[in-house]
Amino acid sequence: MTATKEQKKHDVSVADTIDSGAVSKLIIYNDDFNTFDWVIKSLMDICKHTAQQAEQLSILIHYKGKATVKTGPRRVVHPMKNALVDRGISAVMEED
Repeated sequence: MTATKEQKKHDVSVADTIDSGAVSKLIIYNDDFNTFDWVIKSLMDICKHTAQQAEQLSILIHYKGKATVKTGPRRVVHPMKNALVDRGISAVMEED
C-alpha cells in the first residue's frame, strides 16, 4: 500500500512537531590554539555559514570569549558540535 501525498505531508509534520521541543544552541569558546582561518573554514564546512558570517563569528568568539554559532533542533546541532570538537575547536551544546 502506498501513502498519498497528503499522508506523507502529515507524517513529516508529525515528526517535525515531535522533534521541535527544545532549541539547542551551539557555542564555540575562544582558545589559544586555533587560528582564525581554521575556525572560519570549520564554520563554513560544518555549519554552512558564508565566509562573511564565519569571519564575523570568529571575531565575536575572539573578543567576547564565546559566541552562539548555530541554533536548532538537537538532532541537527549535536552532529555539528561533534564535528567541531573533532577538529579541535572548543564547542558545547546548550538546550533551552
